[in-house]
Amino acid sequence: MKIALVHDYLTQKGGAERVFELLCKRYPEADIFTSLYDAQRTIDLGERLVNTTFLQKIPGAVKYFRLMAPFYFPAFRALDLQDYDLIVSSSTSFAKAVRKNPHARHVCFCHNITRFLWDTETYLREYGDYRYFAPLIKQVFQLMRKVDLTYSQEPDLYIANSSIVARRIENIYGKKAIVINYPIDTSKFIFADQKDDYYLASARMISYKRLDIIVEAFNWLGWRLLISGDGPEGELLKSRALGNIEFLGHVTDAQRTQLFSKAQSIIVAALEDYGLVPVEANASGTPVISYGAGGVLDTQIPGKTGVFFKRQTPESLLGALQEAKEISWDYKNIRNHAVTNFSESTFFSKVEQVIDQNCSVH
Repeated sequence: MKIALVHDYLTQKGGAERVFELLCKRYPEADIFTSLYDAQRTIDLGERLVNTTFLQKIPGAVKYFRLMAPFYFPAFRALDLQDYDLIVSSSTSFAKAVRKNPHARHVCFCHNITRFLWDTETYLREYGDYRYFAPLIKQVFQLMRKVDLTYSQEPDLYIANSSIVARRIENIYGKKAIVINYPIDTSKFIFADQKDDYYLASARMISYKRLDIIVEAFNWLGWRLLISGDGPEGELLKSRALGNIEFLGHVTDAQRTQLFSKAQSIIVAALEDYGLVPVEANASGTPVISYGAGGVLDTQIPGKTGVFFKRQTPESLLGALQEAKEISWDYKNIRNHAVTNFSESTFFSKVEQVIDQNCSVH
């Protein structure tokens, strides 16, 4: 069986790219396709050939990949995948549009619906550089919605990373999705049952991550907080933080692993579609204090692996922090929860069963 693996663009290294990296490792003989590829900024694909679209030849397209939004659908439609029996796409937007031959099957790992089209206001707030072009952008996105709906019908099967994403796929695209929570490489995380005296937030410094809530709560408490990551809101957050809060900037994978294993808890204030950070924290034996909506509802057990707060406010987070401090955490059980439910072997066992049942290739 000839397999093609397709991802929206390989110009960064986020949760969606990590999942695609796992797919590439699982299917070493498969051919890889994407619209744009920057080997220095994305996942490590070794010596694998990465097939790109005509967009790769446009000067500056890799750097300013978000500005290419109107051209991605035509780029993916232009790819020739007629020789493949199984197409596995990894998409938050465009890769689902690829053509296949009538006898092939297309499985789409949908990390979300095309968010910038269906939640444009949030998108423009997150990437403030584009707010000056908001009127034009909104008109273009309105036209692109129709195209997105059309190409959303291409996959034969949708696999969603969480229940909330599955509901969005059904509500917007009218397609049923099977929920399979995405995995992490549990072997990369160090278990520690002795914690140091700090809390940790690990996120890009952009508005929807709501690091402002975390900073304000810890300003009030005076507890030690470390924040790893960078982004456009970095300077603003630093200007608001008191001396008990330390900004680490970008950290290496090795440093990040150590930070996760030794933290009292890891704090997540964003509404995440899925969210790998809480699962990574659990794999380190570390509980999670998170806003109780979105993907964490699929991955966390209140009182066992973490604590939820109900509103995205410093006051609500303060209550959860105080609650977590009173719990005698069983760090080994937290680690076992992650290993049992979110390992690669568990994930691919479910995936291959679903593919066998739903996508037999003729």
